[in-house]
Amino acid sequence: MARFNATTKDMEHKIETIKKLLIDIGENPEREGLVGTPLRIVNMHKELFRGYDPKQKPTITVFDNGVDGIYYDEMIIDTGKFYSFCEHHMLPFFGQYWFAYIPQKRGKILGLAKVARLVDYHSAKLQIQERLVHDVVDDLQEALGTPTPRGIGLVMKATHLCKSMRGVKKEGIMTTTHLQGLLKTDVAARNEFLKSINNGN
Repeated sequence: MARFNATTKDMEHKIETIKKLLIDIGENPEREGLVGTPLRIVNMHKELFRGYDPKQKPTITVFDNGVDGIYYDEMIIDTGKFYSFCEHHMLPFFGQYWFAYIPQKRGKILGLAKVARLVDYHSAKLQIQERLVHDVVDDLQEALGTPTPRGIGLVMKATHLCKSMRGVKKEGIMTTTHLQGLLKTDVAARNEFLKSINNGN
């Protein structure tokens, strides 16, 4: 019972905090259209900022390269969309990512669905795009273990509403990159990866 009361009290505190925010921006949290808004925002925050909950961090599935009789040591590329929040103004930034790695012949292969889940997890908190690419690549590198992949990298391109909605009010795309191994040191490998991005794949 005490635990339930503590949770209820915590929820009430969060709702009151949102009400104060509404008052601060000049609104009336008691008007008809806003009566349920504080609770909706609290519940929304649980979803949008789930990246702070370590229990929700996805398990990264890996497989032994060649376990099915096929050894793969060419570049593997995965792409998708992502959404996050700028830690400076708490406004969204969103766009597309491109992940690539070159597995070791006797190393590990990733379950690519987990790449998208890991991007979503690290995006679900206040972030800067420069840190976000490192968070994702470092976790995937760790999951792949030893021997490390011959190359691994992530490129993210995003629109930041803190730039387009406020301040300079200019549209634009921010690109961040984190490359390791051959994707950083080998010109041909890096160009192959970047070409796939430029072609929109």
